[in-house]
Amino acid sequence: MKTEPITPEGYDLLLREFKFLKDVEKPRVNREKQVAAELGDRSENAEYHAAKEKLRHIDKRLFYLNGMIEKTQIIDPAELSHERVHFGSTVTLCDLETDVEERYTICGVLESEPEHGLISVHAPLSRAMLGKEEGDQFMVALPTGKKEYEVVGIAYIPLFSLKKSIRTEKDFSFK
Repeated sequence: MKTEPITPEGYDLLLREFKFLKDVEKPRVNREKQVAAELGDRSENAEYHAAKEKLRHIDKRLFYLNGMIEKTQIIDPAELSHERVHFGSTVTLCDLETDVEERYTICGVLESEPEHGLISVHAPLSRAMLGKEEGDQFMVALPTGKKEYEVVGIAYIPLFSLKKSIRTEKDFSFK
């Protein structure tokens, strides 16, 4: 089985969502379904069918999360040297064509938010950066075409201080 890297914070978030859905949300929706079922004819009972649909979505999400939890490999970037680019590195690049600086953090698939510079370890740009040091230049084929970059800086910045949206239990809810 292929493993997926994830930060300790990302793994904790996965577990929190799984536990919340299993222990809080699913029982709550089950109660909704039971109350709706007691109202009578189920064939035309919108509340009953809505609760059944919510349960299907919760079960699908639990199945997905369980699969992800089983195949994750926790890597703590804080314990790694950031002299070279690797998982968890925040990399400042200079686009050699435009001379514009860009900043990206390499993270796990479930933690990525490309619109905020958090890119999956499997992204073409991440794969091209891995192993590079400050001053290294490289070319990468992106969907927008080939680009050439220089690595200007490499640092470790905790992922959740970079994330724009930290998920909370209300984000896990199926209301």
